[in-house]
This record gives sequence, C-alpha cells and structure tokens, in this order.
Amino acid sequence: MSRVAIVTGGTRGIGEAISVSLGKAGYAVAANYAGNDERAKAFTARSGIAAYKWDVADYARCVAGVAKVATALGPVDVVVNNAGITRDGTMRRMERSGWDHVLDTNLGGCFNMCKAVWESMLARGFGRIVNIGSINGQAGQYGQVNYAAAKSGIHGFTKALALEGAAKGITVNAIAPGYIDTDMVAAVPAAVLEKIVARIPVGRLGKAQEIARGVLFLVADEAGFVTGSTMSINGGQHMY
Repeated sequence: MSRVAIVTGGTRGIGEAISVSLGKAGYAVAANYAGNDERAKAFTARSGIAAYKWDVADYARCVAGVAKVATALGPVDVVVNNAGITRDGTMRRMERSGWDHVLDTNLGGCFNMCKAVWESMLARGFGRIVNIGSINGQAGQYGQVNYAAAKSGIHGFTKALALEGAAKGITVNAIAPGYIDTDMVAAVPAAVLEKIVARIPVGRLGKAQEIARGVLFLVADEAGFVTGSTMSINGGQHMY
C-alpha cells in the first residue's frame, strides 16, 4: 500500500509543490488548508489531491483532521509541517496578537500535528516528519521577531523530537528554505526584492519544486539514517 502523507498548507506555494511531488512519487496525499476554499478547490481540480480544511493552530481540529484523513486513506506515515503565516512589524509596532497568531500557527502547528500522529507512528514503528523552517529562523530578519522566533523554534523542536523518535523508526527533520518564488515573496515590493536577490549567490529566487525535492529525500523509507537534521535550501545565502 502507498504511504499516507499529510502536507499542511498543502494547496498553495511550497506546500502545493510538495503535495504534487509526493503524489507523483506514489504517496497517498492529503493537502491541508486553513481558509481559502476557492484556491483549495482549484488545487484539487488541477492535482486530483483531496484538500482537507482545518486550522493547524487548533489542536482539537488537528486531531479530528488526522482522524478524517486516516479514515479515508489509512494511517498517516508522513507529516510535512509547512503551514505558515506572517504578521510582520518592528517591535515598536507589533501587537501581541501578531506575535501569538504567528507562534500559534507556525510553531504551535508543528506540535499539534506531531502530537496528533505520534502514538500511531510509535505503534507502527515508522514515521517521517519534515518541518519547514526558514532562512529567517537561522539568520534573523528585520521586522520579523515573531516569524523568526517561530521558525527558529522549529529547528530546536525538530532536534528534540528526533531524539524521541530515533529508536522507534520515526525520523524528524527540517528544511530551511531561502527566498522562494511564491505568492508570499511576490508580495514584497520590487525594490526590496531586487536587494534580496542581490544577496543570493546563485543569483535568483528558489523554486518551490526545489524544496519539494528535499522533502522527497527526507520522507523516503531509505532515509532512515537521517534524523534531527536541517537541510538549508537557500542558494548559498546563509551557510553555517
């Protein structure tokens, strides 16, 4: 039987590329989304992949969503925690709600989804979790203390959970994308985007498919010796 995979934020941008790539590789994919019903319907029409709506910041809804997917497709073998939002602003301008919403979604969503599948993965002795971090969680970014904190937290979360799963057949890894040609980056003013590209040694934005290729490697059955790692896919912009 096909491995069952859930991709959060899986109907747009990087998430869409991951969902489609997993589907083409033979996985039974469920693409989660939070709010844009029209985009989700269009995604399913294009890809043939079912979209499931729930807010990853809500633990109870994550549990219910995972149960629904398991009923439709089978026990969940793979989780890609890709869902993320931005509420940018300097410390002087940022409201507490902007901090809470980003941390609850970007970092809390990782906890909620991993918690929802963990017991099942332990019982079956297999699991693949990939958490999508960010170059800005590694290097920081002006006006993004909330986003950078959440993404940095993902990298620490990944290492700690990997230790818990290592002897149980569950790997937990992260990918830290650089600036990728998605709707989120397209919303950046042209002058700012030009400066960003100028700092990328390969001289261009990344492609969503390049992140998906990294996910495909990490979730493979044959990748069982890779855990607790962060794969940086950023065109050489940040190295450490």
